[in-house]
Amino acid sequence: MLNGALTIGTLDGANIEILEAVGEENIFIFGQTAAEVEAALARDDDPWQVCHGQPALRDAVEMIRAGFFSSGDRFVFESLLDSVFQQRDRYMVFGDFADYVSTQESVARSYLDHSTWIRKSIVNVARAGRFSSDQTVLRYAQDIWRIDVNGTS
Repeated sequence: MLNGALTIGTLDGANIEILEAVGEENIFIFGQTAAEVEAALARDDDPWQVCHGQPALRDAVEMIRAGFFSSGDRFVFESLLDSVFQQRDRYMVFGDFADYVSTQESVARSYLDHSTWIRKSIVNVARAGRFSSDQTVLRYAQDIWRIDVNGTS
């Protein structure tokens, strides 16, 4: 963000604060809401069915398994895939895949509008101050550690 990079992420954690800081027009959010994730986890969707229901995702998984992205090493990403399949996609890697692809397409279209992209980038830099380490340590000191940083106590 400080370097002008535009965030592409799910609406959780720091991304919520970044969205508040830069505005929804200056960030790319994809994926399910917290309530939708809870519902998906409660349904216990089968990652195999989700994978095979999306041809692009199925093809990507097959390429990973074949070693396409790892110089032929078919096992280097095995633990990654196992975590999705065996842990029922609890991080919504498959569940958010289609929306991620759609968001990446939006990013690509946005990038072609150079002046708008530059403006978004500048907004991100200009509003990054609240995420500096100084501000973070100050907030932790005040809100979590309950330290009087003003010396009034």
